[in-house]
Amino acid sequence: MTMMTKEQYIESLRKLHLNLWMFGKKVENPVDDPVIRPSLNSFAATYEAAEDPQYADLMIATSNITGKKVNRFTHMHQSTDDLIKKVKMQRMLGQKTAACFQRCVGMDAMNAVYSSTYEIDEACGTKYHENFVKFLTRVQDEDLAVDGAMTDVKGDRGLAPSKQADPDLFLHVVERTPDGVYVTGAKAHQTGFVNSHEVLVMPTISMREGDEDYAISFAVPTDSEGITLIYGRQSCDTRKIEEYNDIDVGNKVYGGHEVLVIFDHVFVPNDRIFLNGEVKFAGMIVERFAGYHRQSYGGCKVGVGDVLIGATQLAVEMAGCAKASHVKDKIIEMIHLNETLYACGIACSSQGAPTKAGNYLINLLLANVCKQNVTRFPYDIARLAQDLAGGLMVTQPSEADYRNPELKPYIEKYLKGVASVPTEDRMRVLRLIENMTMGTAAVGYLPESMHGAGSPQAQRIMIARQANMEQKKALAKAIARID
Repeated sequence: MTMMTKEQYIESLRKLHLNLWMFGKKVENPVDDPVIRPSLNSFAATYEAAEDPQYADLMIATSNITGKKVNRFTHMHQSTDDLIKKVKMQRMLGQKTAACFQRCVGMDAMNAVYSSTYEIDEACGTKYHENFVKFLTRVQDEDLAVDGAMTDVKGDRGLAPSKQADPDLFLHVVERTPDGVYVTGAKAHQTGFVNSHEVLVMPTISMREGDEDYAISFAVPTDSEGITLIYGRQSCDTRKIEEYNDIDVGNKVYGGHEVLVIFDHVFVPNDRIFLNGEVKFAGMIVERFAGYHRQSYGGCKVGVGDVLIGATQLAVEMAGCAKASHVKDKIIEMIHLNETLYACGIACSSQGAPTKAGNYLINLLLANVCKQNVTRFPYDIARLAQDLAGGLMVTQPSEADYRNPELKPYIEKYLKGVASVPTEDRMRVLRLIENMTMGTAAVGYLPESMHGAGSPQAQRIMIARQANMEQKKALAKAIARID
């Protein structure tokens, strides 16, 4: 076995020397920082689950490179069964964390770059695939955490990368040497970067002639010289550092994070470069990564949805209204929407096919249908959860008030629901719903569902491209007997 334990993973992060900033101050110890630690716990769950024999079929795969057992998050999908197990694994981890566990983006990036480099080499005579396999082998052997970095800040969206007033608004090569290149720019919305050992960088859009310096893909350690991280602000994040934060945080153990990653003249050695100026292949990497990541949302967001549905059912039972017909109907609607997302994730996986490199790619049309639904259904599920939870979800007193001996009797008395349910339990469930629909977990469940792996219009463009309208027209002509 080549996999790290949860404890080994956490200790490995202590060896990193990240240049990380949060709330205007440098963070010297990210591992133990109370704001960051819940996101680390979510990431660590991907290691912990791999140690549990009951999840071995989902969490462990056999490397097509070394033949060793590896964590599925470092695996190159070898069949439609692998693709389906990926979605099932993501749902399970979403159920365990009720938050973003952050490791999916690296897995999806690695699978996209693996197949793309093979085809780039075939067309251009380069050695990018050899470089990538060398990198991947180390990732698998050491069970490293990899962040996938695609999204540039983009500046003026109406201009190509090379036409921007500030050239750094898209990450690009600024110096070339015999040993490698230096890059400058930034990657935004980076999920899990602080909890990762390596970052795999990809172009953010299709490129054209003149954008050669921007058509760059590579991997470097997350604590490389020249990388600066600015931690993203989240709703209710400072509840984690309040004296009384057991109830009000909503989800005490798990969470997620995003960072803005600045690359300031960062060196990339030649053997860690996977694309370097071949503009016509940038779009291939973007499309394949987006497809894999849109598939992922049919698993992870469904697992989180399972927890939200469960919390909502508890809330209505604690309030004594679970038997009302309209309440039952809304719960059923939440389940229907959630399972529809899962069905899409399974469907695009079951219809996958091998690439030239041998790893399997999902069905791109169905993956984009999956993500299009993800931009809508979690919002509907969250709306129904808030509807059923009631206004107390956001107006109940703080935990500090509840722990005050003078105030606690009043809160116990007047926030009581069903007589058999402790008031504190009701408060905890309502705070969990608030966390998932308005608080820190809502970042990963709602806006990330909208914009992660591409905003809604990106999927609609791909759906139109993949729909094969000419075939549909031919079918209609045949039935209508039109020559």
